[in-house]
Amino acid sequence: MKAILQLLHLAGVIVWIGGMFFAHFCLRPVAAAQLPPPQRLPLLAAVLGRFFAVVAISIVIIIGAGLAMLLQVGMAQAPLHWHLMLAGGLLMAGIFAIIYLFHFPLLRAAVAASDWPAAGMAMNRIRVLVMVNLTFGAAVTAIAVLGKYL
Repeated sequence: MKAILQLLHLAGVIVWIGGMFFAHFCLRPVAAAQLPPPQRLPLLAAVLGRFFAVVAISIVIIIGAGLAMLLQVGMAQAPLHWHLMLAGGLLMAGIFAIIYLFHFPLLRAAVAASDWPAAGMAMNRIRVLVMVNLTFGAAVTAIAVLGKYL
């Protein structure tokens, strides 16, 4: 059971962090360089809509599998780096909630209204928060891998 929980946990992390990396460093810069706002912003809104739905499922899997592994050991017996992973993951989930529940609806509404300046502002806020989450994701990954050695 432990191996299955670890697999689920890691698969969710790969989808979430890998997707943020792809969107931030590969998709967005190319779309910005090649497409004007009336084409770029609807594309990004549609891609993010699909990605965010997958991320929401991944977060449930990551937290569920992580908590199941933590409860098998017990909070008091869990190593410090597990607690740090939990705190970092919950912080990341909170940032995702802000993106998904506040900024993403603003992006979709602005795209639907063809309000490109407002859509661009919403997209930029999402971009910044994704970069923040990507940074936290890298830190949490480092804690996960190196924590038992510190």
